[in-house]
Amino acid sequence: MINVIASVRVKGDRLSQFIEIFKANVSKVREESGCIEYFPAIDIDSGLPVQKLDKNVVTIIEKWESVEALRAHLKTPHMLAYREMVKDIVEELSIKVLKGA
Repeated sequence: MINVIASVRVKGDRLSQFIEIFKANVSKVREESGCIEYFPAIDIDSGLPVQKLDKNVVTIIEKWESVEALRAHLKTPHMLAYREMVKDIVEELSIKVLKGA
């Protein structure tokens, strides 16, 4: 199993638009072979001094059976359509693919 943490910086006041588009795609992703978990999350103010809040970042938390399943996910028609829909909303994307230590 692998874990994926994707950070998506959204332009200006377009966070709700991005989340709406993203959530419309979640059920399709969860039906994919190899998908264990897939959901968006946003920062909350925990009051912890080390936390860096960013109201324009959506963190996508994913679990996949394998890197191969993740690679297949990125090529699905619904993900290609999703990327097209958010291309003018997303300012920056970073991704970490992790395995248990």
